[in-house]
Amino acid sequence: MKLDIRIDDKDWKSIPNLRELAKTAISAAVPDRNISVSLLFTSDAKIAEMNGQWRAKPYATNVLSFPIAADAPVPDGEPQPLGDIVLALGVISKEALEQKKPVASHVSHLIVHGVLHLLGYDHENDQGAEAMERLETKILAGLGIDNPYAT
Repeated sequence: MKLDIRIDDKDWKSIPNLRELAKTAISAAVPDRNISVSLLFTSDAKIAEMNGQWRAKPYATNVLSFPIAADAPVPDGEPQPLGDIVLALGVISKEALEQKKPVASHVSHLIVHGVLHLLGYDHENDQGAEAMERLETKILAGLGIDNPYAT
């Protein structure tokens, strides 16, 4: 697995072992695959700008995923690029506090969530949402993280 990690908001330094956390979450979501993923750990302002530009929703969100076409050509021996994931710490921290869960666990969940979007999963309808949530819950359980959808 190849990870390109960029941190452009210094507040992300408050998450211990962020790079290892990201690698672990992605490996759990896509085990035994020769893949490449880019991660950007950014601010609420930056993700709001991106959300407005790419989704016409000019507000901060927790995670954005930008998949690469599965049939994109890949040079021999190179990992299959899945795409880019962008995460915003302010929104994630607020959600974790509201949901009474550790921020690091919520970050792991949203990385897994983002990877599943890169793999083609979505939650645009009830059936897709249920399938995606089941898979997320299973992957997170393997990481020792409680079901994020439990009430």
